[in-house]
Amino acid sequence: MKKILFPTDFSEVATNAFVHALEFAKIVQGELVLLHTFELPIYDNQFFPENYAVIYDSLELSQFDMFKDEIPKLRAIAEEHHLDKIKMAHRLMDGDLLFNIKRSIKEDKIDFVIMGTSGATGWDAFFVGTNAGAVISGIDVPMLCVPAEAKFKKIEIIGFTTRFRTKDKKALKMVLDIAKKTKAKVKCLYVKTSDSDVSKDTVAKWEEEFINEPVEFFVITSDEVKETILDFIMYKEIDILTMLTYKRGFFEAIFKPSLTKKIATNFDIPILAIHVD
Repeated sequence: MKKILFPTDFSEVATNAFVHALEFAKIVQGELVLLHTFELPIYDNQFFPENYAVIYDSLELSQFDMFKDEIPKLRAIAEEHHLDKIKMAHRLMDGDLLFNIKRSIKEDKIDFVIMGTSGATGWDAFFVGTNAGAVISGIDVPMLCVPAEAKFKKIEIIGFTTRFRTKDKKALKMVLDIAKKTKAKVKCLYVKTSDSDVSKDTVAKWEEEFINEPVEFFVITSDEVKETILDFIMYKEIDILTMLTYKRGFFEAIFKPSLTKKIATNFDIPILAIHVD
């Protein structure tokens, strides 16, 4: 059974992503590990010699009480969506968010991470200016990022961006496996820039290899990579966009700084980031 880590701060953004996590768990026949992480403030014990430990104990207890109060609300959401049969475990950890996510991935043998994200007024802000962006660059398991405005709907079309590298095939096969379970189609996009080194023969070999799979391949010539992907999302009616992470991290590996422009388009579909190195 697949294990899905769901970090939450119990905000509206996280609660919205929780529905996606439940539905995804249903698709892959998985279980959820709910993680709430918090950072304790730093106090100088020379000013609080007697109450130093009491202060920390009190702060930890308040976090525990909040965690305990919020869990029934999440279970009620699961019941409302008829997904209360999804198995859920819980973790409350203090410390750095990314460190605790990595720790949970290792200790709980996590297969996927699903996380809500907010504040996306452009491509840069979505991937670089959020906690989700930091996590994407720091973990090796696939991660589904759910924007605040992305309400769950049945997955019918999954977008998949690629450079037609051999190592991309493993990720594509994973996405195809998910697509088959929800009877969705995969639309694979390659943006061919002026310095592209991918030949027509390479594309043809991929098409031949995956001829019996529910996938279509699209090669679009353009140096405006981000804008092309956004158009692809809109015109192909993509429900989830899959993007691959490389050595330099998610955002930097795919787009050069010289290509970055502010885009006033909010993301309203989930992004599945898969590490391929």
